[in-house]
Amino acid sequence: MGRRRRSVMSEEFKYELAKDLGFYNTVQEEGWGGIKAKDAGNMVKRAIQLAEQAAAKSYRP
Repeated sequence: MGRRRRSVMSEEFKYELAKDLGFYNTVQEEGWGGIKAKDAGNMVKRAIQLAEQAAAKSYRP
């Protein structure tokens, strides 16, 4: 019996990233299980980049 992990990213944000990275159609046709591991990794990298950029903008010493 596996545990389902709670997602850190919202579904809306994941779809936005999939569109930006060019595999949205795959997600629409096959679901998240249809994407390549490389695409999933790139999605995480991009999410981290966006979070770092947002943090840098809000940081004012």
